Amino acid sequence: MREDSVIEVRQLADLLSQPGQQPLLLDCRYDLTAPDAGERAFAAAHIPGARYASLHRDLSGPLQRYGGRHPLPPADEFQRFARAAGIGRDNPVILYDDSRIAFAARAWWLLRHFGHRRVAILNGGFSAWRDAGLPLESGAARPRAEGNFTADPDTSSLVQHGEIYRQLDNPPWQLIDARDPQRFAGVEEPLDPIAGHIPTALNKPWQGVTREDGTIKGRSELLEHWRDIPADEQLLNYCGSGVTACVNLFSLHLIGRGDALLYPGSWSDWCAHMLFPATGEPHAIGST
Repeated sequence: MREDSVIEVRQLADLLSQPGQQPLLLDCRYDLTAPDAGERAFAAAHIPGARYASLHRDLSGPLQRYGGRHPLPPADEFQRFARAAGIGRDNPVILYDDSRIAFAARAWWLLRHFGHRRVAILNGGFSAWRDAGLPLESGAARPRAEGNFTADPDTSSLVQHGEIYRQLDNPPWQLIDARDPQRFAGVEEPLDPIAGHIPTALNKPWQGVTREDGTIKGRSELLEHWRDIPADEQLLNYCGSGVTACVNLFSLHLIGRGDALLYPGSWSDWCAHMLFPATGEPHAIGST
């Protein structure tokens, strides 16, 4: 799968230098502690021809009581964003960030979820492009014709709170928590109101998919990363808000496990149900 889903900086540079249909680039840089920082970084310098994709504005939907801190965007809203960015039904899309694919993987998953399959992530992200001495531009994105992408969501890859809750005693899947070990263990919780994890979950921190320089690990390394998870188990991935779980989903895709599932609201949605339980739910369903 890697040859279709990961692109190296020199490969991208060659593509951009060729005449004809160019790939569309989405700059997904973001900072959870400073939501406007990614857009400011884009204005200062970005890969020529890129458009900016904001996690909170473009890659998430409106906040509600349930659904987590970064709900999935409704199909019509994502379609509007994608078309405005110039995304068509058939043109390839290349994604990058500067956070070890934390946000590029979210965009990758969303595009595929809504029906666009020609999507790849730039290996090493913006830093790799810059450090290779390749061209940069600044300011606003270049004008581009509106795309004709049609968002057609595949809900078969989603599992919501109610399904998980009802099957906690005999789950048909293995829950995978992508957060760091301290948050998983409930030792600290900087973002959500309750510490801990969903019962029966195993911890696979999303940072294990990449190296410290942001490059994506090779197939053999990823196979080793997932070695302790039985190959015949259905995997249901979550994190704090459904964003970095997509890094684990991307890595599973790279090793041929494309049937993995996502709990989109993730731990932040689970907390909301603990604090404001719906009919029939207890006030505490968690583990530390």
